[in-house]
Amino acid sequence: MGLRPSSSAAAAGRRFARGLRTPSGSGNGSALDRITGLAARLMGASASQVSLLSDVQTIAGGAGLAPSAVGSEGPLADSLCTVTADLGGPLVVTDAACDDRVRGLPPVTSGAVGAYLGVPLAGDDGLPFGALCVFDPVPRTWSPSDVAVLEELARAVVAELELAALSADRRADRARWELAAVAGGVGTFDLDPATGALVLDDRLLELSDLDRDSFSGRSEDVYAHVHPDDVGDVAARVGHALATAGSYEAEYRIVLADGRHRWVAARGRVVEDGGAPRLVGVAHDTTAQREPMQRTAELLEGLAVAFIAMDTDWVMTHVNAEAERIAGHGRSRLLGRSLWEAFPATVGTAFEDNYRRAAATGQPVVFDAHYPAPLDVWVEVRAVPGPHGIALYFLDITERVRLQRRSELLGQVTAELTGTLDAEDAVARLARLAVPELADWCLVTLVGDEPHHGFRRGLRDVGWWHTDPGLLPVVEAYARERIPALTDTSFVARALGTGRPVVIEEEATARIREVLVPGPAHELLERLSPSSFAVVPLRGRGRTVGLLSLFNGPARGAISAEALATVADIAARAGLALDNARLYRQQRQLAEGLQRSLLTAPAQPDHVQVVVRYTPAAETAQVGGDWHDAFLQPSGSMIVTVGDVLGHNTEAAAAMGQIRSMLRAIAVTTGAGPAEILRRVDEAMTTLQVDTTATAVVVRLQQTEDEAARGVTEVHWSNAGHPPPMVINPDGTVLPLNGIRPELLLGVDDTARRSEFAVTLDRDATLVLYTDGLIERRDQHLDDGLDRLHRSLEELAGRDLDELCDELLARMLQGGSDDDVALVAVRLHRQDRPRPVEAGPNRIPDDVADSPDVIPQPD
Repeated sequence: MGLRPSSSAAAAGRRFARGLRTPSGSGNGSALDRITGLAARLMGASASQVSLLSDVQTIAGGAGLAPSAVGSEGPLADSLCTVTADLGGPLVVTDAACDDRVRGLPPVTSGAVGAYLGVPLAGDDGLPFGALCVFDPVPRTWSPSDVAVLEELARAVVAELELAALSADRRADRARWELAAVAGGVGTFDLDPATGALVLDDRLLELSDLDRDSFSGRSEDVYAHVHPDDVGDVAARVGHALATAGSYEAEYRIVLADGRHRWVAARGRVVEDGGAPRLVGVAHDTTAQREPMQRTAELLEGLAVAFIAMDTDWVMTHVNAEAERIAGHGRSRLLGRSLWEAFPATVGTAFEDNYRRAAATGQPVVFDAHYPAPLDVWVEVRAVPGPHGIALYFLDITERVRLQRRSELLGQVTAELTGTLDAEDAVARLARLAVPELADWCLVTLVGDEPHHGFRRGLRDVGWWHTDPGLLPVVEAYARERIPALTDTSFVARALGTGRPVVIEEEATARIREVLVPGPAHELLERLSPSSFAVVPLRGRGRTVGLLSLFNGPARGAISAEALATVADIAARAGLALDNARLYRQQRQLAEGLQRSLLTAPAQPDHVQVVVRYTPAAETAQVGGDWHDAFLQPSGSMIVTVGDVLGHNTEAAAAMGQIRSMLRAIAVTTGAGPAEILRRVDEAMTTLQVDTTATAVVVRLQQTEDEAARGVTEVHWSNAGHPPPMVINPDGTVLPLNGIRPELLLGVDDTARRSEFAVTLDRDATLVLYTDGLIERRDQHLDDGLDRLHRSLEELAGRDLDELCDELLARMLQGGSDDDVALVAVRLHRQDRPRPVEAGPNRIPDDVADSPDVIPQPD
């Protein structure tokens, strides 16, 4: 800081100091003393002074000072007023000894100044030439109102100094002084409570729309001009100041003769005058400042957004109508109270965290939060910091949050119901979604597909949940016990019979007990103690396929209409999903039954064991074109075949039945080998106009007496575009039965040449035939599937044949298959021993001839 006024400001300080020393200015010294005395009384300070700054500090007037202080001079560097002028604005010091700006100055180090409030005195050029200040020997606080009043008095001081500087013969200068005094705009009042006499100066008479002739010297004359909505508050504040010997502050409207309003801000303090108390103070016109604020308040009042203004101490200073509605209290209960006192549930929550963050950072903060009961409201809050505190804007978003949560819940329900083909499992999980959003606890019940005699048969509680984890085992136990305990008059029976919801709003425990058979269900119900209850049917197409039961405890109250509406939507979606699952299940069972009915049990000749498996596609209810077969030719040779007709529909199944039957008939009636069988099937398809294509592999097992004695078997095969069969040798190695080149599918060209290949297999060899559903996946190459099959068969070599087939399907079809799978496994058991028990009995048709091709039986 410069600690020295500019040359023009210093000149002004010397000019005013000289003015006070001239005879014409002698009266102004006492005026300054009155102003400083008034300042000290209004602020409750021990002393006040006016300092003029030039090359030195000159004390031009004061109150509470040593008798020799007024008129004395001192170094600029030792003065707090020099710091005030250098600052160019109010200097507010609450504890001088701790304030780096002044703690080293002599008035502070001597103990004369413990707290200080000063405002600069400035001329027309705006440059400070002095200061008006009040101070105490001990620390204290100064309010914004103290600063405002001292600034108003500073204007009067400037006016008095201007007057003192006028020469007697400069009337123009006198007029300029009068204008400066008027420009100060400050009026004064003095009320004697003992007599009720009120003294107003001319300025305050003017502000109150009074004149000397009409003013009787009583407060009632002023109150008669105060707006009716404000007069009670003004009188109460005056009464409170007098009763407490404290301060008075009010802002009120004066109703002018033309009906307009003038805003007046008044401030005073009770002082002792010869032992008798008096209320003295000042007032000034705030219309220019207040009218924009009033227009803003009116605008805020009409907003659909709640508004609360707070000062820096978190005390509410303005509340609009929407804020009253959300808060549930009138503004009379809110204004003047701390936010934390009026809304205690904000403490320690997101509300407090965000409010304090806005105050600390000076940046607006926007967030959503829920205020608990009794308000129970969701709000979007914008906290805006400002120089005078925090402004809060609230938007009630309870309905928006409710709809959003309802939408999210229904979305979760839809995701659960559509995310799996197991609709029953998905519906069972609805209990976790319903709690705690819709109720305290919940049960999900399914109704069986088939009609039963008695409503309890076919009912199953498949899902349950409770908001209290400690009671979840109790709900689970109740779910096991309640259905057998239901009577014919139970609410569950009523909901099943009518297809409509049943709602019990109170005394639910007693009401449910009445319709339960005495026993464990009673005891468990008492532990759960619901006070309200609703059972909502899950409706499918014309039938009830399940029930959703909701329960609330006493604290939560009855199941709300809003919750019931949401449950109705959930029930409709879940009911349709369950009914779709029922129809899908029935259709799938029908399709699978039809498919299996087209496939016959394999022949089991002598020491040849045949195991077959058929697995429908995991995600379709359509019949397919896959087949397997194993039968004997009249010569005793065995034909093993698998095939796959293109398509997954009834046409494919029909074509499969035709082709399979043709192949069986041709093989049995002709006794032909694999290549000839496939060629004749191609011709028959053309003749019979079977308009489809199919892959197939035909394998014939045959054996001469010599081969039987040596324990080997000839395997002949022909392949029409089908994946190659696999051979598991007795030593565990796995080899595919590949031809020279891939050959055409059946149904493509009936003149195509068919190749036949042969290989000799030892005892205990296993032959595996399969359709492409075993190895094909949408996300992998066919070669990868064949590699997986090869590895799996190597690992499963030597297993029991049934176990081998089951484990092979489990490994290859992890997660299900996109296609049907037909599988045939043939094991050539040793012929020098009896047929193994695990192979089952021989199954050989009676009309199979005793020929050299038939594998001879051991003795």
